[in-house]
Amino acid sequence: MNEQVARRVVLVRAIESADTGHQVLSEDDRKYASRSARELAAWQAADSKAAVTQEHFLEQRSEQILKRLAERTPAFASFQRRGLGLPGFWAALPVLALVAGALLDRIADPHRVDLLSAPLLFIIGWNLLVYLVLLVLALIPGRKGAPAGQGLLRRLSVGKAAMPRKLPGALATGITNFMAEWAVLSEPLTRARLARTVHLAAAAFALGAVLSLYARGMLTQYVAGWESTFLDATQVHTLLSWLFAPVLLLFPQLQGFTLADIESLRFSAGANTSAAGGERWVHLYGATILLLVVLPRLVLAAIAGWRARRLARRFPLELEHPYFRRLADSIGAGTPAVLRVLPYSFTLDEARDRGLWTVAAMALGAQARVLLRPTVPYGEEPQAALGDTPFDDAGVTVTAALFSLAATPEKENHGAFLDVLVKHSKRGVAVLLDESSLTERGAGQAGLEARVAERIALWRQFCSFHGTAATVVNLVDPNKHPIELGAGLALPELR
Repeated sequence: MNEQVARRVVLVRAIESADTGHQVLSEDDRKYASRSARELAAWQAADSKAAVTQEHFLEQRSEQILKRLAERTPAFASFQRRGLGLPGFWAALPVLALVAGALLDRIADPHRVDLLSAPLLFIIGWNLLVYLVLLVLALIPGRKGAPAGQGLLRRLSVGKAAMPRKLPGALATGITNFMAEWAVLSEPLTRARLARTVHLAAAAFALGAVLSLYARGMLTQYVAGWESTFLDATQVHTLLSWLFAPVLLLFPQLQGFTLADIESLRFSAGANTSAAGGERWVHLYGATILLLVVLPRLVLAAIAGWRARRLARRFPLELEHPYFRRLADSIGAGTPAVLRVLPYSFTLDEARDRGLWTVAAMALGAQARVLLRPTVPYGEEPQAALGDTPFDDAGVTVTAALFSLAATPEKENHGAFLDVLVKHSKRGVAVLLDESSLTERGAGQAGLEARVAERIALWRQFCSFHGTAATVVNLVDPNKHPIELGAGLALPELR
């Protein structure tokens, strides 16, 4: 899906996940949107003579929901019209750079061409240094590209952080979560666009200086020369020979220079300096800047622009998220989700095994399957017990550690088990806390609910400390803790 569709889909997911109480989207609203999206996706597939895809369904469903929310909440409609990011920035920066470049060489004497012009040498030297830095960064493994502040990237991705007024609480929370999530998801695209714009601005800045140099030469007689406190004619000749070597090599028709030429052009008190030869140095500097600055920057801008267009056309949205898995099940698209469960000191009987399948269906869709691994005995070394487990199996949607709420969390046992899972799983690890044993054991006792709540709080704090998030379930009665569409199993990195 493209960037615009992905943005709407992520926005709907954030709103549905935040609206757990169905304050802004009732269950009927969600079912109607899914039903309408299935029909529209089927018509779209029939027109193209292809199968119904998950992407088409998500696109139609998000449009249905956002349209309904905009009709009900004018403030939300205003938020949608406002758009995201800073669209004017991408065009304004190169234009401002062009103007700034045209004004740069006004610092020097407008009636002479300085062979050691500080502004022109700065433009060339700075860009050569930038090329070297980009080359070094490209050779460093794992680098995302040129450094850029997270605040700037967020502003370019989502724009102003101000929220519209008069929004329902759940809708405001959903938009806030969406803006935070979209800033992360769109970072590669924003980086590519920023790189393209910066390269264009650098090319425009250099081009502005060259155009200004030629424009003033149309109305002004340039005097060419140089002066330096520390450099003599030989050193200046060597410097300029290296500087202009690429241009003189590629364009032999340009007039070169000798050491005697450089010596004769030195400004000195009381000397009569001829205006002849100014045109030669304008051409040399202009051609050098075009060759070493403008052309490479335009090439880099084209590469960054190609990356940006590719990302915008095929936005990298992870459709293996449990939220998308559940929606895909409703149209029979995609492969069934798989919940891999790793019990710790917990043996499931037949009733709890059935309950686990029900939990998987609630969290990942009706077609979800459960892959139950052997129980890790209490006190056993986790690394040895999990030695043959492929932690990042492509066929597994979610990996979950299963604990009994009746157990007291221990750092050296339960904590060590979680640490191993978190360390080896790149997708994150969910935690299922089954309360059925604790509630059965304390049935009829006074204060049971308070003890259960206290134990849940203890476990959640413990899991958070070990880099995971916990979901409370009851494997004997799974409907006691229903998992809402969009909420799924708690995964820290998907929040």
